[in-house]
Amino acid sequence: MTRKTKVLFVCLGNICRSPMAEAVMRHFVMEEKLADVIEVDSAGTGDWHIGKQPHEGTRTLLDNKQISYTGMKARQITGSDEVDFQYIVCMDDQNLKDVQAVFNAAKADGAKGKVITFMSLVDGAEVTEVPDPYYTGNFEYVYELIDEGCRKLLEDIKSEWK
Repeated sequence: MTRKTKVLFVCLGNICRSPMAEAVMRHFVMEEKLADVIEVDSAGTGDWHIGKQPHEGTRTLLDNKQISYTGMKARQITGSDEVDFQYIVCMDDQNLKDVQAVFNAAKADGAKGKVITFMSLVDGAEVTEVPDPYYTGNFEYVYELIDEGCRKLLEDIKSEWK
């Protein structure tokens, strides 16, 4: 376990779902004292919010849960992310397609990222994609999905080390 396992969460604008997942996963990583071996980031497929902090609804929810989002700023996914991250976790099917298109266009040497949908980590949910609270306003439901999925992903990562 000499190199870090790097996780990238991806949504459309990188202000609601993916930064929430980044903050929650970082929180779990810190709780388990694994920050030296797991690195977490997030990105968006669109460029509208580059440099902006998470959406007010995401910030309010994270504040209420006492989960830090300090220093988080929106960025857009790049072709090199497929090389830099072992896990690229997309919040919905369109993000998955957009990420695959970026990676296919980049044709990055040494690509090793495993691109998956976030909901593949959540058992028995009534949805197949993480709803975008930018449109639904339901940040709490998104948090519940993200909490469960991040816990599962962390367990999956730890089991790979054995």
